[in-house]
Amino acid sequence: MKKLILNSLVVVSLVGISLLAQVRPAVAAQQTGVFTDIKGHWAKAAIETAVKNGYFKGYADGTFKPNGTVTRAEFAALLSRVSKVQAETEQTNVFPDLAGHWSEAEVNRAVSLGYINASDYPNGFKPSTPITRMEIAKWMTSGLAATDTDYKQALQDTVTTLLPVKEYFKQGISQSQAPYIAVSLGTKLMSGYPDGSFGLTKQATRAEASAILLRLYNVSQQQASSFVGLNELREVGTKRTNLDIISPFTTAMNSSFNDVAGKKRTFSNNAGAFELNHFIVVDTQDFNNPKGIYAPLFVEGNEDSLDRPGIYRAYMEVTIYPKTEHFTVDHYYNGAESITFGANTSTYTLEDKYGYLTIPYTKSERFFSSYRDGRGVTLWTLGFLNIDRTSYGSMETDDGSFVKIKLKDE
Repeated sequence: MKKLILNSLVVVSLVGISLLAQVRPAVAAQQTGVFTDIKGHWAKAAIETAVKNGYFKGYADGTFKPNGTVTRAEFAALLSRVSKVQAETEQTNVFPDLAGHWSEAEVNRAVSLGYINASDYPNGFKPSTPITRMEIAKWMTSGLAATDTDYKQALQDTVTTLLPVKEYFKQGISQSQAPYIAVSLGTKLMSGYPDGSFGLTKQATRAEASAILLRLYNVSQQQASSFVGLNELREVGTKRTNLDIISPFTTAMNSSFNDVAGKKRTFSNNAGAFELNHFIVVDTQDFNNPKGIYAPLFVEGNEDSLDRPGIYRAYMEVTIYPKTEHFTVDHYYNGAESITFGANTSTYTLEDKYGYLTIPYTKSERFFSSYRDGRGVTLWTLGFLNIDRTSYGSMETDDGSFVKIKLKDE
């Protein structure tokens, strides 16, 4: 694996005068990391380490200004200066609006190293524009992919994955953006906000930039396949499930969730039809410490009586097409296949937070009446996989396609 090589400890010799000191003359040459405005800040340790490493400097008044923004030029220069990689081809004169700008050579180098795609900025780089979190996600992961084929494959594997952030459910993430967010989240290079969002258009702060640059070094020293969360996102992107990565279960008889995804299955009671879209597993054997990148998306509240060793939660995304007049949740329960039979996820707080729907507890007839026009409704339902059972679930669609679950060692 060809690694993206970053200076791990001291980059002062590479940076010379700090980037932000060069851009803002008022910045002090303080390298102690003792700042008056970062006490209790979530990124205090990262800020102090970033300053020690020479990535940033504080201001003359003894502050760091952790919530101050970082421009495109500044972040590009940080990347180009801390990277030890020698570009195979050195790009020059990439952006006309950078001619004579202090960051021109460093932005050109960032382009040469694969961090920045010049075609993303057809109207000029606009170096003084504050960089967004989406731009950081794309720059970071593009740089990783430029030097490591597995990270490049990870980007390809996650184009259609399910992302555990609210923008995914509110249709705020395009397929062209999804893989960069997926690799950023899957490697923990970046994380979402407490409100469940990724914050695509939010301007990145100096504190965030400090933390991300430190994480980039750690991520760049590891193989993409070493990150369980990223492996889950890759499997969901390619197989519609994370079953193999997070649980002792797998699919049987050469079947796959891809074989049935998006294909209709008529309810056995002929009350309508449904489609299975995703089958997401969370390891809740220890309910107070659920495992899996999708745990924050679904798991909250009180422990279920079934949450114990040997049992895994399965969250199924289904599209239901009610046909029978007065269709209720009972029609679903009485007509669904075993693999999709499930209850309400019991996560109304998370449903509101992230923006997805789940099986209605009450007034289900009124709920489903709005979807009897053929367009259907997509929602999530909860089931359980028990290693002690002899049957673990299966599904066959109307065209004869099927998927079946088994234990890996059977």
